[in-house]
Amino acid sequence: MRIRSALVVALAVLTTLAGCAVGPAGQDSSKPTVRLAYQSFPSGDLIVKENRWLEEALPDWNVQWTKFDSGADINTAFIAGELDFGAIGSSPVARGLSAPLNIPYQVAFVLDVAGDNEALVARNESGVTDVAGLRGKRIATAFASTAHYSLLAALNQAGLAAGDVQLVDLQPQASLAAWERGDVDAVYTWLPTLDELRKSGKTLIASRELATAGKPTLDLGVVSTSFAQEHSDVVDTWRKVEARALDVIKNDPTAAAAAIAKQIGITPEQAANQLEQGVYLTPQELTSAEWLGSDGAPGNVAQNLQSAAQFLAEQGQIPAAPDLGTFQKGLYTKGLPNVLQS
Repeated sequence: MRIRSALVVALAVLTTLAGCAVGPAGQDSSKPTVRLAYQSFPSGDLIVKENRWLEEALPDWNVQWTKFDSGADINTAFIAGELDFGAIGSSPVARGLSAPLNIPYQVAFVLDVAGDNEALVARNESGVTDVAGLRGKRIATAFASTAHYSLLAALNQAGLAAGDVQLVDLQPQASLAAWERGDVDAVYTWLPTLDELRKSGKTLIASRELATAGKPTLDLGVVSTSFAQEHSDVVDTWRKVEARALDVIKNDPTAAAAAIAKQIGITPEQAANQLEQGVYLTPQELTSAEWLGSDGAPGNVAQNLQSAAQFLAEQGQIPAAPDLGTFQKGLYTKGLPNVLQS
């Protein structure tokens, strides 16, 4: 696959901005606005949004949520200067922190660790029963997403190269439509679309298995570096409400499922099932050396991102993987763990 040129990125910026409405009516023009990108995968981010915790905690700010379908689109919006925060997978973050994008943002939170909530599913009619059986088949995934990264890792593990299959760049809902038409043989994607595919397909491998094999993927919360420098208090507030949501997922799963169900448009029972498929850290785990780390001591998320970048470089997705220091600087750990304990 070819590396995107600056022209393609610029065109993508225009396309994204045309497709994502920014600046909803009803906001107070006398207040500054904090702009957040969210996605419809089950996480504490949706709990925060549903319960309006950020709006309550930031009465002097307008809080603007914009829905995106993939991390690639969120990267494009950051490049255009249209976002302050974003919920985005680790693979697009690794790409974003690497050349040629070099997006000035930092990872400030770990929303979840991918488990069975992201997987590769083959249509029953395809006759495919394992990853190796996908040779020559059409596989859909959202390019530059964690699912794309995991798909390439799964193929590599099975002895297949990207050129041994036909990869199709489709967002989750578009991949479901292609699946229903019979246009693709398999899809690597995430919830809630994943559950729809499973109704008429076979799971070949899940991200949980790839994590065990050394290719973990994460959903991360990133913040614009300039925004964090100018409004560290807002970043602290945002981290606190996200940590509050993690506590709800752990200690009150019924309330967590109810909130997420409203945001995604599914039943609480379905939302509860989806939550069980992911891995959600406690605030204590999040600030450990294994994950985000603490103030002055960036954690292993930096190594995880560098590993993802190295794999992307091997696959020709980026020119080269930056050194570890780039990803350590790409973690926003100011005030941790104390910020989440106050």
